[in-house]
Amino acid sequence: MLSDLKSLRIEDYDYPLPDERIARYPLPQRDHSKLLCLRGGDLSEHHFYDLPALLPTGTMLVFNDTRVIHARLLFHKETGAVIEVFCLEPHHMDVTEAFAQRERCTWTCFIGNNKKWKEGPLSGQWRVGSGEFCLTAERREAVGNAWVVDFRWTGGHSFAEVIEAAGVIPLPPYLGREAEADDATRYQTVYAHHDGSVAAPTAGLHFTPEVLDTLRSHGIDTEYITLHVGAGTFKPVSTATIGEHEMHVEPVHVSTENLRRLIAHEGKPIVAVGTTTVRTLESLYWFGAQLSADPALERMHVGQWDPYTLPADGLSYTESYRRILDWMERRGTTVLDGATQLMIAPGYRYRVIDGLVTNFHQPRSTLLLLVSALIGDRWRECYRYALDHGFRFLSYGDSCLFLP
Repeated sequence: MLSDLKSLRIEDYDYPLPDERIARYPLPQRDHSKLLCLRGGDLSEHHFYDLPALLPTGTMLVFNDTRVIHARLLFHKETGAVIEVFCLEPHHMDVTEAFAQRERCTWTCFIGNNKKWKEGPLSGQWRVGSGEFCLTAERREAVGNAWVVDFRWTGGHSFAEVIEAAGVIPLPPYLGREAEADDATRYQTVYAHHDGSVAAPTAGLHFTPEVLDTLRSHGIDTEYITLHVGAGTFKPVSTATIGEHEMHVEPVHVSTENLRRLIAHEGKPIVAVGTTTVRTLESLYWFGAQLSADPALERMHVGQWDPYTLPADGLSYTESYRRILDWMERRGTTVLDGATQLMIAPGYRYRVIDGLVTNFHQPRSTLLLLVSALIGDRWRECYRYALDHGFRFLSYGDSCLFLP
């Protein structure tokens, strides 16, 4: 099975995407985007505000409540050169702890225009409220194509406040434009809560407080978990086969209450909002499977190919999640901080979700592979319909509801 998966050719998950079909800006009203629904064998077209009426009775809708940070820091040198320091993740520190720091912290960063950064620290002045602060960045060692960077700042502000004031929201490169003032709110879900992502979980961008209220009035349960989206989500598959591609690692944060509510929902549909939510829910299942083999594991790390090599032996998602709860209880913690590198591709069998709300993804992407694993080759029919009927694509584009 694994050898078959690894031999899948990425060219088989390609489609023509004209440049003019990429949505450069969001619609004025979030929930007025189009919604393509594949339910069983039927394909239909709606608006996003119709979603509550399209979900099966008793559905639990699970969201990713990560918040996009202002990850792009632009330092201006006296020579006129602009150096971009793109904060990817804290270096050897939990993201919550890093944002709470009030004097210094260290991050792994991409550096744009790095050749112009000859030596010494970069620095700049910014404002928080009525006061100013000075932020300096000092480059340390290279880590692959990134760098370890030490940040120091004045004023006693938290790093969360510093990066919010000094940084710029990081739009996806395929939008081909700089971030504007509206992007600070529009490239953020209305329920974003936990700082840590450098890209939005874009399926959630369509939700409004009104849609969330309507979900509740339709008896749809909602649950919020956290996966911080890394820059690797935009990493193209540049290899000929899936087996040669290395998936990116992303941090997962889930509480015991999350797990208990998901367990209590057994026997009723679970629909994930976005591919990051899918990866979180399914990764938790495989962590439970890992615990079956080794209850003494110290931390959660789901590898790229684990689902295709680990024995599950008919393990239900509720049994798997209960094993995680037992593990957390033994460790005296109420929050699971883990990481996943999970690759979901055709041949994968979903263990937790019954449906998916998602946007239209780039050709030849791992996100398209994830969709194909859920609905098979019908992804081609759905994407062809969307291209033929004026749907908008990618992060600020329209959405899909897949209920296979």
